Amino acid sequence: MEVIKDEELWKIATKRAKFKKHLVTYIIVNGFLWAIWYVTAGRSGDLDNIFGVWPIWSTLGWGIGLAFNYADAYHNIGSKSDIQNEYDKLINQKKQ
Repeated sequence: MEVIKDEELWKIATKRAKFKKHLVTYIIVNGFLWAIWYVTAGRSGDLDNIFGVWPIWSTLGWGIGLAFNYADAYHNIGSKSDIQNEYDKLINQKKQ
């Protein structure tokens, strides 16, 4: 017997599961990049400028994308309820 799923809840659950996978990938890949940097340059004290700490760029850039992914998964940006609320506001303004 198949359980009937609420379509909106299923979409939210899917976004959250994808975010969790994205977060794990981010941690593993960036951890690896920082380890490479540490082994090749970090131990030698190549910290004179920010360009010497090259993994910071992937960590920050990818981190921004991850933050947007989090906001979409856990704060339902652009969800049907947000769109419906805006539509209702416009209808109410039109009636006045």
